Amino acid sequence: MEAHETAVAAVSARIQQFHAVKTPFRVYHGSTNSTRKSQRRQDNTVDTSSLDRVLNVDTAKKTALVEPNVAMDALVDATLPHGLVPLVVMEFPGITVGGGFSGTSGESSSFRYGPFEATVNWIEIVLPTGEVARASKTEKPDLFWGAASAFGTLGVVTLLEVQLREAKRYVELTYRHVKDFDDVVAILQAETVDDTPNDYVDAITFSRNSTVICTGRLVNTLPQGATPRQFLRARDPWFYVHAQRIEKRLQNSLDRVTDHIPLTDYLFRYDRGGFWTARYAFRYFLTPFNRITRFLLNPFMHTRVMYRALHESGLSNYYAIQDVGIPYHHATEFTAYLDQNLPLYPLWLCPLRIRQQQQQQPQQHSNNNNNALLHANLSSSVLLNFGIWGPVSSSLFSFSRSATIAANRALERAVDALAGRKWLYAHAYYTEAEFWALYDRPAYDAVRARYGAGYLPNVYDKVKVVATDHDLEAEKASSSSWVAWVVALVWMVWPLRGLYGVYRAVVGGDYLLQKKRGGGGGGVVGGVKLS
Repeated sequence: MEAHETAVAAVSARIQQFHAVKTPFRVYHGSTNSTRKSQRRQDNTVDTSSLDRVLNVDTAKKTALVEPNVAMDALVDATLPHGLVPLVVMEFPGITVGGGFSGTSGESSSFRYGPFEATVNWIEIVLPTGEVARASKTEKPDLFWGAASAFGTLGVVTLLEVQLREAKRYVELTYRHVKDFDDVVAILQAETVDDTPNDYVDAITFSRNSTVICTGRLVNTLPQGATPRQFLRARDPWFYVHAQRIEKRLQNSLDRVTDHIPLTDYLFRYDRGGFWTARYAFRYFLTPFNRITRFLLNPFMHTRVMYRALHESGLSNYYAIQDVGIPYHHATEFTAYLDQNLPLYPLWLCPLRIRQQQQQQPQQHSNNNNNALLHANLSSSVLLNFGIWGPVSSSLFSFSRSATIAANRALERAVDALAGRKWLYAHAYYTEAEFWALYDRPAYDAVRARYGAGYLPNVYDKVKVVATDHDLEAEKASSSSWVAWVVALVWMVWPLRGLYGVYRAVVGGDYLLQKKRGGGGGGVVGGVKLS
């Protein structure tokens, strides 16, 4: 704790300097798995990269005391020797505890426990005044729930107490193929009721009429004759590829398939391939997508590497990178919208419980524009999360920024029309007026004023990408010189963008992290290392 207190004192002193002159600051966390670039060390930056330790695991209380830059794989490594595991473990190993708390992160256990921030007991936070405070669900709850999913706009979180549960050796995962999407919705609802024996539930939609539902239970023993199914080694299949093979086997069958997966392999099953988004790299570089090429390129297929390459190449500016929660009764309608307008299959489906306290987070949806569901007088509500990720254009050689913006803005309007919620770790294309029509600015600003955060960027400042024609024109104007035009023209030539992104990932050494963890490691869905 002495080293921790020294580091926090340095953060506090640095923030006091900015507060004295009311200068906004950014936070540098270190390497990133975010959908936006990390803030590098600058004159207006608070460096918290040293806050990366698990300080204590309490087996009696079933809690872990964790600094914010601890990655999910490091947290699991620290808790498993004690026979414990976090209630919610984000699916990419490089997602951090602080990123999960500040940016909304859910996983296949979130139907029971909610997003990651709901599994945090309390936080230590350096306020924008430099004061070090503690907040929990009962002590300064406005600060606790305000800081959750606030992307650092209420201060800098420096310590968290995370809830744990008993771990077991394996996840017994059962795959079920379902054709009709109405049936998918009904089965997911049935598999996530309060008294279900399931510990994990999610699904992969391969087409509008073909979904594989995955339900998992923690177990300690293998059935006689069974062998563990692994996903983290270079020779193992990507999880989604394995699920797709099962989909084909079950197309005309009522049978189910069951695997017994080592717990860590299950928790980080989507790391290799970044769910399935790495297949776009194979397509971009005109590389065959098969077992041999996946094996040979494995060091580059982990999310810690992929996100650096994606940022450096600039290709993310032409992608839809969205996670949205849709009420169950609108899920089929939303699937039809995607199928017609943005058919980026596969889709990831993940039931997510939103409890009453979380519904009251000031930066979340207000009671207007069909969003009353999120503030209904209920003990809880469950949304169906849709993960929608991929390039807007189907062409390798055509990148249209305006078409990308239009597709993302149309998606946001569709989510709002169906009383859904958009997770703000993703790219946000709202205008400022649209954003604050959806989110409760008076309540959010009141919390910020109470804790001296008024001089910092607000949530909209943090999450916006580009929203209007004026913004797009300003983007173009910033590169209006003839030199910039020449550079831009060369940059658009295939495959220079992608090659540069890979080069930067290699130079950064991210791919070596996988070797250090024996081919495991790798690290978003949900607010990761965002400043």
